[in-house]
Amino acid sequence: MTTYIKNGTVISATGATKLDVLIDGEIVAAVYQPGSTLATTAEESASSVIDAAGKYVIPGGVDVHTHMELPFGGTYASDTFESGTRAAAWGGTTTIVDFAVQSHGRQVRECLDEWHAKAEGNCAIDYGFHMIIGEVNEASLKEMTILVDEGLSSFKLFMAYPGVFYSDDGQILRAMQNAAETGGLIMMHAENGIAIDVLAEQAVSRGDTDPIYHGMVRRAELESEATHRAIQLAKVGAAPLYIVHLSASGALEEVTRARNNGANVFAETCPQYLYLNLEDHLGAPGFQGAGYVCSTPLRTKHEHHHADLWKGLRTDDLSVVSTDHCPFCMKDQKELGRDDFRAIPNGIGGVEHRMDLIYQGVVNGEIGLARWVELCSTTPARMFGLYPRKGVIQPGSDADIVIYDPNASWSISVDNHHMNMDYSAYEGIEVNGKVRTVLSRGRVIVDNDQYLGSKGDGQYLRRGLCQYLM
Repeated sequence: MTTYIKNGTVISATGATKLDVLIDGEIVAAVYQPGSTLATTAEESASSVIDAAGKYVIPGGVDVHTHMELPFGGTYASDTFESGTRAAAWGGTTTIVDFAVQSHGRQVRECLDEWHAKAEGNCAIDYGFHMIIGEVNEASLKEMTILVDEGLSSFKLFMAYPGVFYSDDGQILRAMQNAAETGGLIMMHAENGIAIDVLAEQAVSRGDTDPIYHGMVRRAELESEATHRAIQLAKVGAAPLYIVHLSASGALEEVTRARNNGANVFAETCPQYLYLNLEDHLGAPGFQGAGYVCSTPLRTKHEHHHADLWKGLRTDDLSVVSTDHCPFCMKDQKELGRDDFRAIPNGIGGVEHRMDLIYQGVVNGEIGLARWVELCSTTPARMFGLYPRKGVIQPGSDADIVIYDPNASWSISVDNHHMNMDYSAYEGIEVNGKVRTVLSRGRVIVDNDQYLGSKGDGQYLRRGLCQYLM
């Protein structure tokens, strides 16, 4: 089967160009100047033709931070690999990289095998894994080395959650030394979890148990301190470092300073840190704020976090936008912490809305079209060893393509999203622009508000090394 996409504007990380695209099977076969003899011949011989007049043709989104079916706080993230990847497809994301979790007392390999079993045959789009190292020891360090050779080249550590995922500075340094030797990439949840636990215990002892206190005890200073410490440890370990879900101005300053000094330090942010805030969302009336509990937390609207993060996206001190998609329902899940914010499962669902929410930055003049694609598709693919198979529309790449209508308008709501959640963290946000058609490896899986894909369409991706370090 061949598919010809005509009359659209192809957006890449370097700009916008009027081009037609020929897909042969699962692969982009060629791009043509519209109206050329070669273009006419290709269109005439194609099995099907998609007219993208007035629309953008972009590489499918690559979300490199999701948590499908994650066990957390006595429950599980409410999206399965089937429901979560289907929702991603609706929103123009055609690749995710999820996190397999090594829990305390267990071997890395057996835990990774469990995640493969959860995902295999269930994903609507292509997927890969990072590995959370919950216990840094000789056995896990040896497995890290082996996994890099097997195409799993990134490893997440936590400076937060003592007793669950927490690694001390010595363990972090050892993992970084391993990554320096193998070419792996350390991803860091940078919050001072020891100090946070002290503040959380003190808050509860005072009777301060509402959701807003989740954000108040996870102070921005404790994110910037941990970010600084992680950067210094990476310097000692001679390892590259990727800070996940950066939420605050102070932490961004630490990343910016390190990058200005030539360090191989990268960072992502997420839509919730660009749109939501502590007072209006975590502090919503009653128990509604529980729906906005995530870590790192939402920050106060009385400082300049939103503006600083958008600036960081423009300057490339923030290189990637991911979602940290980890949804829980209000009923029966978030309610576990009704009497104690510490028991509220941490996470916000957003895998379906990332492309739209960051496109609003284009609409509002925060970033340009090329930067939108770079942040949401090209750079994540390059950062995590998927480029040029993913993240670009060029001959030889997978035909993961989104046709995006910049003239559409709609509102985000629990009534129209496809994630397995009983609320929307982005309820009522007005969106200019809409995904019209999604192709995953050449197959149309979403078209004009119809889902045409099926369970198991997605393939597991072996990944290479971070291409910014090669």
